[in-house]
Amino acid sequence: MDYLLVLYYSSGGTTKQLAELIARGIELQGVEAIIRTVPRVSPNSEATEQKIPTEGDCYASQQELAGCLGLAVGSPTRFGNMAAPLKYFIDQSSDVWMNGQLAGKPVTFFSSSSSLHGGQESTLLSMMIPFFHHGMLVSGIPYSETTLLHTQSGGTPYGVTHWAGHENNNPISEAEKELAIAQGKRLASLAIKLK
Repeated sequence: MDYLLVLYYSSGGTTKQLAELIARGIELQGVEAIIRTVPRVSPNSEATEQKIPTEGDCYASQQELAGCLGLAVGSPTRFGNMAAPLKYFIDQSSDVWMNGQLAGKPVTFFSSSSSLHGGQESTLLSMMIPFFHHGMLVSGIPYSETTLLHTQSGGTPYGVTHWAGHENNNPISEAEKELAIAQGKRLASLAIKLK
């Protein structure tokens, strides 16, 4: 079964909304999108999450990561970097890396932050690093997506972004929606060509 994996962590809900929009773009290209999240990381080393979340998307497995045709990765910003739960999941992918199971496949990134200048672009750039090590082909959003030229909210050539606001109540703008869908379509298009 051919699929693209939309892998994300979301604490306030907007990164999840971006994941759903990217998945919509993927499916508009006729490719299946599988949306998966990762469990929280607890500072208490004895605390664990249930194997299946009580609500929301299922947790990603390393097998799903290895078997995808391509990947969209999203995280809220944490001091200009990806959130620890996503980093923890990626850190577990050594077997996938050693077997070259992601090499030559496309990957794209998205992010959300509560502050306007919360490090969205540096978060996107930091998320790219492990996937360069995996040998993946990094894709952003080209300026041929003219919404990128005119957005008054989130969106960068590195990937779609969203400013959620201090209370996580800023809705995703129309420009952000368009860019997320376009980013998903682009990822699917690349995956089809590379397959």
